[in-house]
Amino acid sequence: MQFAAKLTGWARVAVTVALVSLIAACGGGGGSDNNSASNSSSGSNSLPASPGATPVAANAGNTAPITVGRGVANVINIPTVTVTVCVPGTSTCQSIPNVQVDTGSYGLRIVSGALNIGLPTVAAPTAPGKQLVECTIFADGYSWGSVRTATVQIGGETAINIPIQVLGDVSFNVPTSCASGAEENTANEIGANGILGIGTAPVDCGSTCASASTFAQFSNYYACSGGSCTTTQVPNTSQVTNPVTGFADNNGVIVEMSPVSNSGNGSATGTLVFGINTAANNKLAASQVFTTDAFGDLNNSTFNGSKLTAFFDSGSNAYFFADSSLQQCGSNFSGFYCPSSGQTRTVNVVGLNGVSAAANIGILSAATLFSNGNNYAFNDLAGQIGGAGSFDIGLPFFYGRYIYFGIDQTALGGQAPFVAY
Repeated sequence: MQFAAKLTGWARVAVTVALVSLIAACGGGGGSDNNSASNSSSGSNSLPASPGATPVAANAGNTAPITVGRGVANVINIPTVTVTVCVPGTSTCQSIPNVQVDTGSYGLRIVSGALNIGLPTVAAPTAPGKQLVECTIFADGYSWGSVRTATVQIGGETAINIPIQVLGDVSFNVPTSCASGAEENTANEIGANGILGIGTAPVDCGSTCASASTFAQFSNYYACSGGSCTTTQVPNTSQVTNPVTGFADNNGVIVEMSPVSNSGNGSATGTLVFGINTAANNKLAASQVFTTDAFGDLNNSTFNGSKLTAFFDSGSNAYFFADSSLQQCGSNFSGFYCPSSGQTRTVNVVGLNGVSAAANIGILSAATLFSNGNNYAFNDLAGQIGGAGSFDIGLPFFYGRYIYFGIDQTALGGQAPFVAY
C-alpha cells in the first residue's frame, strides 16, 4: 500500500496507494545483505551505508526497464514501466507508458484518459445484467471505475484475457460506502497513467470479496445498473488480477533499482524481472527470505520496541512510519520529516517463518532534499503515518537492491507468499 502526502508544484507527492483491504508487505536485495555497513541504533545522527547493487540488463523477454523521473505529473519517486493492453483475441493494442510499479497492490489499473481503445466490460457475476465496477481506496481518496478484460503485455511476457480496472470511465453514482476523500481518476491525481499491482497476492481482494459471508461488509466491488450500484460478491476469477500470474514466468517478480545519491538524483533506472528461479537472470540470491501473510504483510515486525506490521512497497514514494523523536516539516512539506541532521532508524522485519533482519533506513530533511527542484529520485525521504501500527518501507529502500516478491500459490499447492532481499 502507499501513503499519500501531497505537496504543491514540483514536489507534489501523490503516493498512489494499494487497496486498503489488501495491505501488503515485501522486502528485498540482491545476493548479499545490502544493509551491511550499518547496524546503527535508532538514535544515530548519521545515515546508513547505501547499498550498491546494479540491475541486470532489461534485454531478456522476462524483463522490462523501470524509470524514475518527471513522469506524467512531476511526482517524485514514482517507478514506471510501459504496459501494452490489447482487446482480447484481436490485434487492437495500445502501449501505455508511465504506469507505476506497485508491489503493494495487486492488479492493473489504467486511467481512462490514457486509454484509447475499447476493452470489453465485465458483467457482475452474481447480478446478471449489471456491470461490474470497483472502488479502489487510497490513503487520501479513492478511484472509481469499471472492471474490463484485456490481454496484457509487459516486456516479452503476456497474460491473456484477464480482468483489469479502468479508472474514471463510468457515470454511475459513487456509493457512499466508497466515497472517502477526493476522487482520483486522472494521471495528474494519481501521478502516473496507471498502477501495475505486482505484489504477493494473485487477485486484489480474494476470499473477502468471494465469500458469501463477508462480501456484503467488505467487498470493494459493485454491481451497477441505471443510477444505482450495490455491493456484490465476486469470485476470484472475475476479480482484478495480478498480471504476473498469467505470464510464463509467473511465480513472482524482482524489482532491481540502481543506487542513487543521498542528496537525490534527477532520475533513476531499474529492471523489473518476472519469475524467480525460472531463468538464468532471476535466481533467488537473497540473504533473508521472509514468508508473509496472503497480502505480503510482515505482522510480527517491531520498531522502537513495539510490534507492528511492516511491508515493502515500491508504490510508496517515501518511508512512512510514526516516530515522535523525529522533527516534522512545516506546512510547506506537511507530513514529511525534517531532522536537523541525517538519521538512521531500524525496523526489525520478521517473517512468518521466523526469519528476522534489521532493516536500516536513512532519513534526511525533506526540505533539504526538495530544495533542488530538478531531482526526482530520493533514497532517504521519510514521512509520518497517522498511527503507530505500520511501517511502510517504501521506494527509498529499493535503490541499490534486488527485492523479491513471491506470489502466493498455496491455492494451487505451491509456494507460500514471501519477500526477500
